[in-house]
Amino acid sequence: MRNTAKITTAVLAAGALTLGLSACGSDKDSASSSDTSGPLVVAASPVPHAEILNFVKKNLAKKAGLDLEVKEFQDYIVPNTATEDGSVDANYFQNQPYLDDFNKKRGTHIVPVVTVHLEPLGLYSHKVKSSDDLKSGATVAVPNDAVNEARALKLLASKGLITLKDGVGNEATPQDISKNPKNLKFKEVEAAQTPRSLDDVDAAVINGNYAISAGLKPAKDALVLESATNNPYGNFLAVKKGNENDPRVKKLAKLLTSPEVKKFIEDKYAGSVIPSFK
Repeated sequence: MRNTAKITTAVLAAGALTLGLSACGSDKDSASSSDTSGPLVVAASPVPHAEILNFVKKNLAKKAGLDLEVKEFQDYIVPNTATEDGSVDANYFQNQPYLDDFNKKRGTHIVPVVTVHLEPLGLYSHKVKSSDDLKSGATVAVPNDAVNEARALKLLASKGLITLKDGVGNEATPQDISKNPKNLKFKEVEAAQTPRSLDDVDAAVINGNYAISAGLKPAKDALVLESATNNPYGNFLAVKKGNENDPRVKKLAKLLTSPEVKKFIEDKYAGSVIPSFK
């Protein structure tokens, strides 16, 4: 069973952030689902989500008649809980398997609006230059939330570093490994902390946004990188169910999938972030 104590730090930080949101947004909380006259407040991870949103805010929103406010969060919990309770109107940070797991476990009612981009998950190391160079008994850090841990293990399996049991889904853990030829050991850490773990472990599987924030270049630095082909982990704009038709949300969805945003993503991230729309 996954040790829930591992996310204590994130939860405590989430509480502090939620209090801050409540202080500045309490007037709109009770009417968030019906009041569409104010700015659209969107919770986002700093990189690349907030950067993409701020590009839209600076270059596209005014012409489209959209008043956009971006709030940055370092964790993967508060953006959904804040969207659920109306502290923010929408969020942009997650993929479908993660959201499905979150809604199921926390009783939230968040739904996707439009998929914008993919951040390939990667294996990184400060100690070896190739995944083949990992020694027997090497320690690999992986995200400790259910979906991203399973995603990390599937990435390692795609390289032949491990083999997972048949039929393993999006809740795979190290206990679901059927073959481990290098006898790899796994250290489960909060996703946001995986880049910091690189000096303490032999390698770490890191989400694309946290890799970029740490100065890593996934397309160049990753020892193993997810393929974008038929990848189910595209990141999307999401809202609480019932708010999909908010005209502000519709405007933002259209802008996030515009040719201008596609070019911005391709130019700025050079393959480390990939547009998920044509």
